This record gives sequence, C-alpha cells and structure tokens, in this order.
Amino acid sequence: MEYPGNFLILDQLDIQAPFDEQTIVTAVIAEVIDRLTDTHYAVVLPCAQPDADTSTCLLAHAAVELAADPYDDDLQLIDTCLAKPEHAAAHARSRLASRIQHPHWHLDDEDEEAWPDEEEDVLTSRTAAVLRLAAEELSTLAWQEVTALGDEPLPRRAGGVFGQLPPITLRRNGQWRQQMARTFDDLSTDLREEGRAGVEPRCTAEEIALHLMIRQARSITVNRPNAVAKLVAGLPGSGAAYDWDGCLSDLFEDHDVLMLFDAKLDGMEDPDSEVHQAMGMVNLAADDWFEPFRPDHARDPDRGFRL
Repeated sequence: MEYPGNFLILDQLDIQAPFDEQTIVTAVIAEVIDRLTDTHYAVVLPCAQPDADTSTCLLAHAAVELAADPYDDDLQLIDTCLAKPEHAAAHARSRLASRIQHPHWHLDDEDEEAWPDEEEDVLTSRTAAVLRLAAEELSTLAWQEVTALGDEPLPRRAGGVFGQLPPITLRRNGQWRQQMARTFDDLSTDLREEGRAGVEPRCTAEEIALHLMIRQARSITVNRPNAVAKLVAGLPGSGAAYDWDGCLSDLFEDHDVLMLFDAKLDGMEDPDSEVHQAMGMVNLAADDWFEPFRPDHARDPDRGFRL
C-alpha cells in the first residue's frame, strides 16, 4: 500500500467579493488538486465548526464537495496518492460544469428526470457521442504526429498526444506510435458500431487511450458547448450525461496504468520488480502495451492502419 509522503495544508483563504461564493472556491481547490505534479500528497482542509469564520466554512464545504474523508473533528483529507488527483477533483468539476456554464445539460426540458437513476449506465448516448468525438480528434492528432516524428525520441514535457503518455514511451519508434495511434481508431469504431455498450479497453494501450479520451471529452463539454449541442441534437436527454467522473470509475477494471506517470515508481513496469509482482500487474512495460488482456477478446491483427 502507498501512503502520501507530503501534505498540502489549505487552512486559510483570502478571497474578496464577488468571488467569495462556494462554487468558485470549490473550483479553485479542484484546480489546485489537479495541478499537483507529485501524486503522493494528502490535501488537508478544515472542518466547519459552529464558530468558524466565512473563509473556513468555504474551505470546509469545498472539501465535502470534493469527497474528502473526515480525519477528526477538525480536519478533512483528500488523498491523491497513486496518481488520483483527477479523481479527487472530477466529482466537483462535473457539477460545476452544469451549475455554472451549461445548466441545461443536466436539467433541460427534454430530460425525463433531473438526476440520473442509480441503475442508469454511465455511458449515455450523449456521453458516448462526445467520447467518440474525442477519440476522433485524438486520432487525427496522433497520426499527424506519427508522420512528423518518425522514429525521433521525444523530450520530457513534450506536447501533443504522445507527449501526454508516460515517460517510458518517449523513446518508442514510429512503428510503436502507429500502434498507439490506432488505439483511438479502435475505440472510436467500438463506439460507432456498438454505442453505449462498446467501450472496453482490451490492452494497456487502450486503457491509456481511454483516459486521454475522457480528458479530451471533459474539455469539449466545458469549452465547446455549441459543438456539443450540435453533436447530440436528437439524442435522448439524460441527467447522467457527461458524467466523466463516472466514466473513470466504471469503464476500467483498475487504474494501474496511471502509476506509470509517478516518477517515484520508476521501474515498476518491469515484471521482475517487487511492486509489479506484489500488486499482480500485467503488460505495463511499453513493449507489452498492445498485448490483449484476454486472447479471446483480441483485435483482428489484419485490421490495418489509418495512414
């Protein structure tokens, strides 16, 4: 088990009107958590006491909205250990997107109910449509980079699609990158042909591709509302639409692949490493990313490439 090695203590807040509003404070705290580059942090926030001042109450309620765990009567903790800052903030982000910018997404007139039924699939028709758009956009960019990069290694902190992958992939060659670019096409095809039931990562490369797709889809829904409205016109409305936090929870069997971003765990992708063996991980080394998790659910090896 991993434990946080650092603490970020948020116990003071200096914010002036008109920004002293709970939604704004929660958004700021969520952004702070997302920007943590060292994922072995525990974010510490106060609890709201009867005599607490306004700033403390704002911080305390932000912690509640971000699903913090109570530690004692005075403190709440958000544990970002093992590359989880995105998960810690995602709950609030989906709510903020609907409350601040696009309230009709969750509460429009065509929705039969304002909030999702507990049994409703997280991948609604509208969610799947935006996720497919994200896959198509990432695929286009990835194939452009395949052509531009060839076999050239990438520096750390490089941009683009391949710059968003874990550091162990920076020196992969053009053939490896072609296979990685194809994962976006494969997942996009699944969404087109099988719709809501069609997203199931079949290898490590598809897991990381799906993580990037969800990140891109989240950006699309927040920053491009007109494009989203046009894309989903005519599709059934749902209170569960654009629940990217739910997608992160439900569309993966685990999030082991995210550990590859943690510099403190360098080498854990090696099958002979103690961490790898202790946690029962599979196919995390870059050369193994395209090996199917289940041979009976493998992609057609003759499907070719988009060039």
